[in-house]
Amino acid sequence: MNTPRPPALYPALSREYDAEFTVDPQYKASLPDLQNGPSSLIVGANVLIQHVGISNFRLPIHFRTREGGEIVLETSVTGTVSLEADRKGINMSRIMRSFYAHAEKEFSMAVMETALDDYKGDLDSMDARIQMRLSYPMRVDSLRSGLAGWQYYDIALELIEHEGQRRRIMHLDYVYSSTCPCSLELSEHARESRGRLATPHSQRSVARLSVVMSDEERLWFEDMIELCRRAVPTETQVMVKREDEQAFAELNASSPIFVEDAVRSFAEQLIAEPRVSDFRVIASHQESLHSHDAVSMLVNGETFAQDSLDPTTFASLLHRG
Repeated sequence: MNTPRPPALYPALSREYDAEFTVDPQYKASLPDLQNGPSSLIVGANVLIQHVGISNFRLPIHFRTREGGEIVLETSVTGTVSLEADRKGINMSRIMRSFYAHAEKEFSMAVMETALDDYKGDLDSMDARIQMRLSYPMRVDSLRSGLAGWQYYDIALELIEHEGQRRRIMHLDYVYSSTCPCSLELSEHARESRGRLATPHSQRSVARLSVVMSDEERLWFEDMIELCRRAVPTETQVMVKREDEQAFAELNASSPIFVEDAVRSFAEQLIAEPRVSDFRVIASHQESLHSHDAVSMLVNGETFAQDSLDPTTFASLLHRG
């Protein structure tokens, strides 16, 4: 018969928080740092990690508008670096400290590059990346009533350094209404041939434009938004009275569009924009006729070329409101 072993004896440790304790250099030097330990502590395959860092680190950032004003927006930051095969890990708090060192400055790509330089140097990494996500407000006039309201645009900025080369990328989600050209023609056929009232199907649609910005003149958020409006003018509305609703119905009828038309219309505008080089356009028409969505992707240049799709690529094209 086994005799139960007595519980292990623990030292009498204090359970009270020591608010008076201060850290001196000697104590700080004695603290263990497993994340920066030797390669013998690596768990799993001893291979290069392309991205390691932090995601959804939020802080207020000062952005300049095209008209010369300033706006402070909550911004979600993702910062990553590459990690060589023989290194255990990185000190992720250094990425956050790098951003806080520049958070009070008015945003520019130069500030973003300085922050990347700082944490790339601190972490002794070959490659590094920053992505900043925000919701950018623009005041939009109604079509006919004279009202105005705030439209919000999901935007992300990326700065990528890979093998000594840097690329600056902007992502913009544009929300619009798409009226099916086929459904429009069928509806008109029912009216004309049989005197039957019919309505074409239309739906809220989302396009994500991802562009590599050239090193020439600055590409403003407002510039990209206006580019989208030129390509597809049926942007969803903010403030609407009856005359605006009628106007929007007329606007949709004047600009029916398949998802293939949408990505080509955006591409036409991007090709003509000298401040843009490589680009990708992804569109999702979230059908009111079908139980599925109509989707399309158009890529120009090598930056966004891909054979495989992330399973959530099109599912992520949602207007959160």
